[in-house]
Amino acid sequence: MSNDLAGVWEVALSDGVHRIEFEHGTTTGKRVIYVDGKEVLRRDWMFKLVGKETFSVGSSDTKATINIDAVSGFAYEYTLEINGKSLKKYMENRSKVTSTWLLNLDGIDCRVVLEKDTMDVWCNGQKIETAGEFVDDGTETHFTLGDHNCCVKAVSSGKRRDGIIHTLLVDGTEVAECTE
Repeated sequence: MSNDLAGVWEVALSDGVHRIEFEHGTTTGKRVIYVDGKEVLRRDWMFKLVGKETFSVGSSDTKATINIDAVSGFAYEYTLEINGKSLKKYMENRSKVTSTWLLNLDGIDCRVVLEKDTMDVWCNGQKIETAGEFVDDGTETHFTLGDHNCCVKAVSSGKRRDGIIHTLLVDGTEVAECTE
């Protein structure tokens, strides 16, 4: 990495938390983007100092765009958009469509993500094979992590505004949901 580092962002997707780093040469216009430490885009000797750079993040090739705007003289502002939304808006929306749990199983840190619209379950960036069933009070999505039996229970909150409540059980013990 050079001393042209202009922005660093952390983006939580279903397949994990990705680190995006952006270098901007403010005299040459050089632009370099790294995702998780790997260079994904490089443009050298661009004399256009403002503009946009679009690239993909994660295993689902989520669209990301870095906007470069001049604010005054040789000062620049850098913003990140994910799927056409500001990072803040994207993360607010994401918290509505996913549930995330962080836990430690057998000494290994696990990040379990439920995509509510598809009921897909991810653990540490890998999509998990699941089996779903209807039960008296909602649904249960069963899967295993190592030697552990896991289940995401989905039950109605009874309140339209709150919608469905998703709970992760590991070996019958409830795990607290986290916010990213």
